[in-house]
Formats: sequence, structure tokens, C-alpha cells
Amino acid sequence: MKLKLALAALALSAATAQAQTIVDIAAGDERFTTLVAAVTAAGLAETLAGPGPFTVYAPVNDAFAALPAGTVDTLLKPENKGQLTDVLLYHVDDRNLPAAGIPNGSTTFKPLLTSQRLCITKGADGVTIADGTGEVANVIIADIQASNGVIHVIDKVLLPGQRPACH
Repeated sequence: MKLKLALAALALSAATAQAQTIVDIAAGDERFTTLVAAVTAAGLAETLAGPGPFTVYAPVNDAFAALPAGTVDTLLKPENKGQLTDVLLYHVDDRNLPAAGIPNGSTTFKPLLTSQRLCITKGADGVTIADGTGEVANVIIADIQASNGVIHVIDKVLLPGQRPACH
């Protein structure tokens, strides 16, 4: 009987974990405290907790810390909500795109910030994402599954700008 109860509790726990949204997962992970603060300040938490599907390229705290001094504090100010929203939407794709679904080679992708593009390159060394500044983020953890999509953890904040060269 105890074994059956333990197995039932384990199954319930797994189902609960599997039912977590992208926002739930990010909020429960210390590596994403800056991202969660930014998503909350931009008013995007409800959207990203919605049905999706979404693919989120989620920068870790160290990626935000690597931005020029004062950048994060400036973006988090209420008067800069539009700019913050643009930066965050540049990290979101409106489909569920696991790493296996990214084609080999370089491909241009359209994030939710529809006037912009990203160049995602998949090769033997992994997956990289070129942004509008010409800088490249590395996917350091792929395929964190959520109930409404997938998270790929990246080591750089993606910034809009020029359309990246994608060859």
C-alpha cells in the first residue's frame, strides 16, 4: 500500500512538473531572476504563461550582468517599458521549436518582435544565435520542456538592430 501511494505521489509530482508553463519554470530557477523581473516589468508574464506555443531563448542572469553598466536598471524603468518589451519579444518565437527541429546550418528566424530577425546556426559545436548587433549567443542548455513550449538557455541577451547576416 505504501509503495502504491509513493508511486501515485511520484506520478502526480511528474504530472505537476510537466504542467509548468515557461513562466513557472523561469520563476522557479535562480538562473533567471533578472529575466523574470524584466518579463514582469514589461507585463509579459501572463502572455508567456498562456497556451502558446512559444520557444523562449532565455538569457541567464550573467548574460544580463554582461550588458553595459546601468542597462538593465534603465530598461526596467516604467518609462522604458516599450523598449524592454521589444528586447524581450526578440527572445520569443511563436512555435514550439525543440533543438531537433532547428535545421542544420544557418537559418533566419522571425521572433515575436516582427520587424526583426535572428540567425540561428546549428552545427557540430551546438546552436548559436546571431542578433541585430552582430553578436552571437550560445545555447548552453536546450529543450527545457514546458506545458506551453520550450526554453533554450542562452549566454547573451539578444538585442535588436540590423538584420544579422545569415549564411
